[in-house]
Amino acid sequence: MSELALTSTGTQSIRPAALYWPLAVWAVMAVLAVLNGGFREIVLVPRLGTYPAHVLSTLLLVAVIGLVAAWYFGWTEISHTQAELLLIGGLWTLLTIGFEFLVGFLAGEPVGTTLAQYDVLAGRIWVLVPIVLFVAPLFFGR
Repeated sequence: MSELALTSTGTQSIRPAALYWPLAVWAVMAVLAVLNGGFREIVLVPRLGTYPAHVLSTLLLVAVIGLVAAWYFGWTEISHTQAELLLIGGLWTLLTIGFEFLVGFLAGEPVGTTLAQYDVLAGRIWVLVPIVLFVAPLFFGR
């Protein structure tokens, strides 16, 4: 069942096998995000300060996510349905947010500290990361 599967109502179905590689791609992006965080703390914060390092690091991660997504969807021979692309974006987003809260929990940080990363009114732009994770499959997977 490698072709586009349609149900009797004409809606697109989701093939579980079409999600395996995207989950592996997310794992690669997670490793790159951790490396980006290390780069931010070791290189950027001492040179630029906390807030500029946050902005630059977030923008670098957004670019990396875009490059990895473009590479994967350009490389794969799987023709994903729009429903699968939406699911991939949702999975990438939920896995990332879950990973972020898990790391914060394991580090002993209060949930409020992790939630503060999403406070756009306080100048935090981290919210761009989950947004890009969600839309990248739709943008690059067509």
